[in-house]
Amino acid sequence: MNTSDIDLESLIQRILDTKKYRDSGLNPDTIRDLILQEAPRYQSSKKLLKSVKRKLHNIVAPYLGEPDYEILTAKLEQINNPSPESPEIKSFCEAVLAEHASTQERLPYMEDFYNRLFQRTGIPNIVLDLACGLHPLAFPWMGLPLSVQYHAYDIIQPRIDFINFYFTIIGLEPLAENRDILVNPPGIKADLGLIFKEAHRMEKRQPGCNRRLWADLKVETLAISLPTQNLSGTHSLLNQHRDLVHDNLPEKHVVEEISIENEIVFLIRKVQA
Repeated sequence: MNTSDIDLESLIQRILDTKKYRDSGLNPDTIRDLILQEAPRYQSSKKLLKSVKRKLHNIVAPYLGEPDYEILTAKLEQINNPSPESPEIKSFCEAVLAEHASTQERLPYMEDFYNRLFQRTGIPNIVLDLACGLHPLAFPWMGLPLSVQYHAYDIIQPRIDFINFYFTIIGLEPLAENRDILVNPPGIKADLGLIFKEAHRMEKRQPGCNRRLWADLKVETLAISLPTQNLSGTHSLLNQHRDLVHDNLPEKHVVEEISIENEIVFLIRKVQA
């Protein structure tokens, strides 16, 4: 279909009005991007809509069954000592992180993970946590000062609202934002960008999108974390994910690796002229 023949806003609203997404707070830019991407492949709005819904499900499926953010917010409010070092905050964050596979896997070695990461990158003053999910709840294990500017980006508004409340409670500036980073990459200059266990899913959404995103980001170091094995631990993903990173590496950029337990972290930097 020619994009000029599409009632774009109507299609976006039809998707947002479905039972699955009605109360999700999903960023409409994501749906708009998928429609424009898929439109040339279909001759009817019905088939286009079906394809967009299928792609959208692949993007948000890992986060379906979201926690009740009102309940989590109420629990946070009841913590008497909400500093990042407090056992109460760590216990709360650990329980939330344990509910999602990608963050649950890192729990046994979280402190070592960030120690080793920051040994290679230096302690950042400005961080971009891109497609963050609930990863910001790992902040108590990062060993970063509360003076850090920690920008977090995700496409689900209730999650962003909760993260900003959490940031405020523990003493960070509330810098979480509802933004589709593939549609609208942040232009903030930062010491460190984080894309944890998402680059492979982004590539399925739109082949080549990682290369464009990585080139656009204004970060000194970009840390791409990917799993070395599938969730069941029966199949190595190491070579596949190395290929993904090297195939998408922008010109005049170099990459080095850190292996930490069942993750490989690719540190991408632009070659200085």
